[in-house]
Amino acid sequence: MSAHAPHAQVSSRLRALQPSVTLVISQLARKLSAEGRDIINMSSGELDFSTPEPIVREAIAALHDGQTRYTDVGGTPALKAAIIAKFRRENQLAFTPRQIIASTGAKQIIFNALLATLNSCAE
Repeated sequence: MSAHAPHAQVSSRLRALQPSVTLVISQLARKLSAEGRDIINMSSGELDFSTPEPIVREAIAALHDGQTRYTDVGGTPALKAAIIAKFRRENQLAFTPRQIIASTGAKQIIFNALLATLNSCAE
């Protein structure tokens, strides 16, 4: 194969991928905002405020404490305990650690849930 052959080194699955519409819209919103346009970006769920200072302090403390390694996929025991306490305190809901999954974001957790529960139409 020629080094210049398009798609020679990628799978057909990768060639079939299209850019995320959410990310395309987010990029456009950032571009228009940088041009001075008044934009309300509702594409990716990005917050419109900076990370609150208590969270910044805790993140810095965690880094200084050496918490820089990969964690359990669904969240650390400490994170799950904090989530359980939050739901109990603020929502009067009781959960166990097995019922809690912390993820990288809403799209990821929805994708994981659908992948785990749906079959293709061909099955």
